[in-house]
Amino acid sequence: MGINILGTGCCLPEQKLSNNDFCRFIDTNDEWIRTRTGITERPMSGWEPTWYLGLNASMQAVERAGIDPKEIGLVIGCSVSSDFLTPSMASIIQHKIGAVNAAAFDINAACTGFVYALDTARRFLDTDSSLKYVLVVAAENLSRFVDFTDRSSCILFGDGSAAAVIERSEKLYSSHLASDGSGANLLFARSMDVAEEIKTDKEFETEFADMPLHKLYQNGKEVYKFAVQALPKSFELAAEKAGITIDDIDWFIPHQANVRIIETAAKKLGVPMDKFIITLDHYGNTSSSSIPLALNEALEKGIIKRGQKLALIGFGAGLTYGGIIIEY
Repeated sequence: MGINILGTGCCLPEQKLSNNDFCRFIDTNDEWIRTRTGITERPMSGWEPTWYLGLNASMQAVERAGIDPKEIGLVIGCSVSSDFLTPSMASIIQHKIGAVNAAAFDINAACTGFVYALDTARRFLDTDSSLKYVLVVAAENLSRFVDFTDRSSCILFGDGSAAAVIERSEKLYSSHLASDGSGANLLFARSMDVAEEIKTDKEFETEFADMPLHKLYQNGKEVYKFAVQALPKSFELAAEKAGITIDDIDWFIPHQANVRIIETAAKKLGVPMDKFIITLDHYGNTSSSSIPLALNEALEKGIIKRGQKLALIGFGAGLTYGGIIIEY
């Protein structure tokens, strides 16, 4: 069983930061950022909470799907930057859109979050015949914990949200999800410290000991090595399950982390870059929101057509990675 995407939506903060804006407080310049990342500007939240971005993206997706929110049976949120430890972002959105008959929970799989959430939604639809529609919403406010003194990482990230309403169908569907927790210390942000006397795994805690709380840390070189392997691997394993090849795919929609990662992975796959949907230049890296933002924009522009086959590929902190192949 596959899925059918009925409608998508997005919400971006009012404020945008250009590369030149960063020159005011760190030692960098527009050319350095563009040539190394492919980014020229990124949306950056001011007053907008994460749930607010997710709510507006969800309302647009529901409207475009043409359904009654009361028919939604499940809301899955994905974020690494939710406003609350509890309740879930999904529960807040579920109430505010009027999805009174829906269950709701969040997933944190970092930049692979939308892929994980979409696959989870598909599995619920497969096992519960009473479930009609699922809303999947990714929302991020990475600017809340980006370290703006780190010139190598703060330039990468943006804020935003995108959502999709899906239903079950007989269309093509295949997925592969995975994680390599040995790389947990390569990309992380601590939420709280642990007292020395109650640390249960001192070797593990030592790996994070000198890192500031509530700030994002990234080992760029090691994450790059992981990403350029994970992207093609995720696709190949999902394609193998479906019995299809690269030539069958009309569009690749990867996590928008860095254009060099996408270019290197494309060469490994032997796929031209013009088959990749790229929105990195004006969104930056929006973590779990990056894939659905790219999907939504491509649909709004009419780039993606009904019947075409898409490969959605995520990779990020955890280290998580995964790929989904669907027919739109």
